[in-house]
Amino acid sequence: MEEPLALHPVKLYVYDLSKGMARRLSPLMLGKQLDGIWHTSIIVHKDEFFYGSGGISSCAPGGTLLGPPDTVVDLGNTEVTEEIFLEYLSSLGESMFRGESYNLFEHNCNTFSNEVAQFLTGRKIPSYITDLPAEVLATPFGQALRPLLDSIQIQPPGGNTFSRHNGQS
Repeated sequence: MEEPLALHPVKLYVYDLSKGMARRLSPLMLGKQLDGIWHTSIIVHKDEFFYGSGGISSCAPGGTLLGPPDTVVDLGNTEVTEEIFLEYLSSLGESMFRGESYNLFEHNCNTFSNEVAQFLTGRKIPSYITDLPAEVLATPFGQALRPLLDSIQIQPPGGNTFSRHNGQS
C-alpha cells in the first residue's frame, strides 16, 4: 500500500514597497488610485523565496529588511517535496529567472511568485498584483517615467542568493 503524500502549505507574502505612499500619491501622480507597489514572495518548506535583480533568493520567512509582510495570502497546499522544489528553483535560476533577466515591469518578483505558485498549487497569485505594471504604464505619467523606471533594479536586502550548489537555503 502506498503512503499518502505529505501536504505542504504554500503562502504568498505581499509587501507594499511604498509603505502607503502609493495610496496617498497615486491619485495626484497617475490620476488613479493604487493601493500599493507590490513585492511578493512564496513561502513553502519553511523558507521565503523571491526574485530580484540578484536572481532567486531565499531567507527565513519575513527575514528580508522589508520585515513582516503587509498581507499573507493562503495559496493552498502542495505535494511537491522540498527536494523536487529546490531542483525546480535551480532550473528556473539558470533559465527564466537569472538576475540579468529582471525587469521592473515585465519580469519581476511578481512574475516569479506567479510562476512558482502555479507550479506548486496550480493557482495564480491575485491579479491586482500582476496587473499593476500595466495599470501604471497605461497612464501618461507612467509612460513618461518608463525610461527611468526601466533602469531600476530591486533586490530586497537580507536574503541569500539561491543556488542548489550551496545546499539547503
